[in-house]
Amino acid sequence: MSYIASIGTYLPCWGTSDSRVPGDDEDAITLAVEAGRAACSTSTSVEHVILVSRDLPLLESSNAAVLLAGLGLDPELEVVERLGGAPATLDAVSNARPRTLIIGVDLEPAGAAAVLTSDHGLRVRTAARVSRSLPVRTRNSIGVVHDYGDPRLLKERGFVASLSAAWVDAPVAVAGVEHKQATTLCAAEPVRLPTLGASSGLFALAAMVDSGSTGSLVGVEQASLSGVRVADGTAEVHRREPAPRPKVEGQFVPGADIPISLAAYERAFDAKVRWEAGKYEDSDDLDFPPRYRVDNDGTLQTDYTFVPLPRTGSVYTEVTVHVPVPGLKTPYSLVIVELDDVDVRALVKVTGVEPGTVDLGDRGRMVLRRVAIRSGVPDYGYAFEPETAFLIEQEAV
Repeated sequence: MSYIASIGTYLPCWGTSDSRVPGDDEDAITLAVEAGRAACSTSTSVEHVILVSRDLPLLESSNAAVLLAGLGLDPELEVVERLGGAPATLDAVSNARPRTLIIGVDLEPAGAAAVLTSDHGLRVRTAARVSRSLPVRTRNSIGVVHDYGDPRLLKERGFVASLSAAWVDAPVAVAGVEHKQATTLCAAEPVRLPTLGASSGLFALAAMVDSGSTGSLVGVEQASLSGVRVADGTAEVHRREPAPRPKVEGQFVPGADIPISLAAYERAFDAKVRWEAGKYEDSDDLDFPPRYRVDNDGTLQTDYTFVPLPRTGSVYTEVTVHVPVPGLKTPYSLVIVELDDVDVRALVKVTGVEPGTVDLGDRGRMVLRRVAIRSGVPDYGYAFEPETAFLIEQEAV
């Protein structure tokens, strides 16, 4: 049994009300960071992190370093990365230790949701678990997808058969299937979920908290099923769900792949992905990006410490680039952001709005985004998201 203290959700601003799509600078990790930071907005007491998705950027190496840095968590925390859909995420929730952050992420449709467990809060326990094999849709190690193409088989011998075998009450919500199918399986009309994979069960859980519902929540994927029973208790829900709008079409000029220097990547990682400046003990100035100094006597100073930078600020100046640049979608906007409460300005791209729509003085926040893919490696940094691009968080208890 687990207790959930808070739930955070995130939807990209692009797409439609039925199906969101990630921005060109978004992937599973940036979505996970947005949802995770929403869930932790009132508490950063996290000791374990579980990330569930079928769209992890790196299947070799690890996504943990970027995830922890973007969340602002200790790099020594345990991170478990699971390939899976709705059942895998609900399994993780029902078995989680206190102070565990569980994040589910999907890219098609796109969305992410996270829960933070505690010693008290909304009570959730395991109700059912069924593992059966019916590989109607498969994807191999190099990404080749094969679809058997029999939706009736998937329904009748897949999730319907698994639900019958689970011996659970008529569920309040079913995650992992289309809304029309979920309606036929639930006791009453369920809420429409924005995703169909790893995050869908957490979106359903957030909806149950908002409506004050208790009962069974089931996550299915082909013929696998995991069910939890949502009981008494309360949890906070923090949503970052801007209104959808059509994705901006731009011009893309093919060009040579931008190579990466992994030595430079490693040196810049902490400051760039954790959004930190360098500070020397004998100075109140912040250096961004952090850099070594030379004293008057020619001695090289390398003993600075990292200081977190504010994540809000205002536009000091801006420019929109219309000339096609090989490898980049054009047009795009750049801004110099004057960060709040510190004497630091940062040059970053604009995200979440149409190019050319940002003005001097506009307020916004700094958000982790994938700035490029270099030599096949996702390269992360920060972008400026204007206040007009996102919906102010809603909180429900």
